[in-house]
Order: sequence, then C-alpha cells, then structure tokens
Amino acid sequence: MTSASDLVVRKDVTVRCSVEEAFRVFSEGVATWWPLETHSVGERSAKTCVLEGRVGGRFFERQEDGTEEVWGTVTAWEPPQRLAFTWHPGRSESAAQEVEIRFTPMDGGTRVELEHRGWERLGDRAEEARNEYDSGWDFVIERYANVINSPSGSGA
Repeated sequence: MTSASDLVVRKDVTVRCSVEEAFRVFSEGVATWWPLETHSVGERSAKTCVLEGRVGGRFFERQEDGTEEVWGTVTAWEPPQRLAFTWHPGRSESAAQEVEIRFTPMDGGTRVELEHRGWERLGDRAEEARNEYDSGWDFVIERYANVINSPSGSGA
C-alpha cells in the first residue's frame, strides 16, 4: 500500500539570480513562464495566469472570453523565502492538494524547491494523478528556469 508520504512530488532547480528575483518571477511573473498551452484548464483558450500576492489570493487562469478558472488559493506568502497555495485546477476545491515553494540563496543563485502533497484527497485516482504531475512539474519547473536563466534575464 502506498502511504501519503510516498505520494509527495518534490522538484528543485537552481536559477542564476537573487532569491528576491527568483521569488518575484515565480509569483508576479508567472504569466511569463507558465506553459498555458499545455498546463491549464482552457489550454488553447487560456490567455494568461495570475498569482495574487497575498494570503487568500487566487492562483487562476483567464481565458480569451474573460472566464476565470481558479487553480488554487494562496495559503502562505513569505517573500522572498516561501509561498504556498492549494491546487485544484479544473476540480472541486474539496479535492485540493497543497503546493509549497521555497527559495534558498546559494552561491551564484537561488535554489527553488517545490513540494506537491495531499494526493490522498483524490481517493482512488491519487497515485495516477501524482505520477502525471511528477512529469508535469518537471516540464513546468524547467520552463521557469529557462526563462529566468535566459540571457535577457528575468521573465517579468
């Protein structure tokens, strides 16, 4: 039997910028690097995404017709070290997992660590969903790192 701790998704990446810049681009600049075309509710109709910078703020996508799809709610806002939010894009809030991002200064940059937990709320689909997100977060975090590490600098 798989335990809840076995289902946690953990990812990390090092970016070549200050912890403040890494946090800012991840949060305020999320629309510059999030892969809406493949990782959104609306996919091709998704126009942008927004992470409202405060506890209780929404993390959502806005589609071309103005419709908003809430992905989650900010539960921790501690710039520039940490942020966390519930996660339920396209699903009921009662099935929300938690995503926590930590930003740690390192020589020459910042280590960005992501932890996605709470899969047990999905019941029988927990392990399958976790496995899908394991590879999905690889793609998302790589895109973030590529934008922030690009020669033009920050994504926002």
